[in-house]
Amino acid sequence: MHINDYQYLSLKYQSTEWITKVYRGVETMCTVEGLHFRSVYRARVKAHNQAGESQYSERICLQTSDFTWFHLDIHTSVPEILLTNGNRTVTSQLSEDRVILGSTGLSRGVHYWEFTVDRCDPGGQPAFGIARYDCNKEIMLGLDMKSWSIYFDYKRSWFLHNGEHFERTDGGIHAGSVVGIRLDCNRGSLSYYLNDQPHGPIAFTNLPNGIYYPAVSLTRAIQLTLHSGLEAPSESEESDEDSSGGGTGTETTSMATTVLTLPSTLQSKGLRQ
Repeated sequence: MHINDYQYLSLKYQSTEWITKVYRGVETMCTVEGLHFRSVYRARVKAHNQAGESQYSERICLQTSDFTWFHLDIHTSVPEILLTNGNRTVTSQLSEDRVILGSTGLSRGVHYWEFTVDRCDPGGQPAFGIARYDCNKEIMLGLDMKSWSIYFDYKRSWFLHNGEHFERTDGGIHAGSVVGIRLDCNRGSLSYYLNDQPHGPIAFTNLPNGIYYPAVSLTRAIQLTLHSGLEAPSESEESDEDSSGGGTGTETTSMATTVLTLPSTLQSKGLRQ
C-alpha cells in the first residue's frame, strides 16, 4: 500500500445507522472499542488513495465476547493503591478506605464477577459493589450517593448506600472467601454471593439507568483478587424477582478486533499500483 493509501472501517449495530469512520489508516488490523458484549456488528471496508475511492466491501459480521471481561483501573484511584497480577490483584498502603473502579462501565444486560479475599487482617472491612465514575474515591464504597456496596467484617455484612447501612446478615469473610457480585442492568438490581451461595436478599433494586463501574474499597488490611468473564448465576431463590441470567451485557469499553482487507473492487479501480 502506498504512503497516501488508507482504509475506512464502518460498523452497524442492529437497526441503527452505519457508524462511519470507526477506523481510518493504513493498517490491516485494528481494535474497536465501545462495543456491546454478546452482540453482532456488521462491518464494511472502503479504500482510498490518490486515484480515488473504492466501493465498500461486502459486509462481514463481528461477534463480541459473551461475558464481561475487565480489570481494575489504576487511573481511578490514588497512588497508594497497588495493582499486580495483570491489574487483577489489589492491595493498599493506607489505613483509610480508598475506592478503585473496574476498567469497563456497564449499562445493560446481566453481569457477574467475583473477588477472592487473599488476605484479611484484623479490622479489615472491604466493600464490594458498583459506582458511577465520579463517585467519591476517598471514602468507603457506598458512603456517597454515587456508589452501592456490601461491606464485611469477620462475622457479618451490611448493605451500604449514601451512608445508610441496612440488612445486617450473618456470615463474614476471611482469607480464602469468595465474594460474588451480580448486576442486572435490565432490572436495575444488585445482589451478592458468598462462597457460591446467595448472601442475603437482593441488595438494591430500582437502580437508575446509566453507566455503572464494578468497584471495591479497601485498606492495607486487605488484599483482593478479581475474577471477571464469569457466567452470571440465575437470580437468588431468596429474591422476589426472576431473571434469565446468563452473563449477557453491554458496556462502554468492551473491545472487538477485526482484520481489514481490501475489497476486490480496488483492482478494477486501479487503486493498487
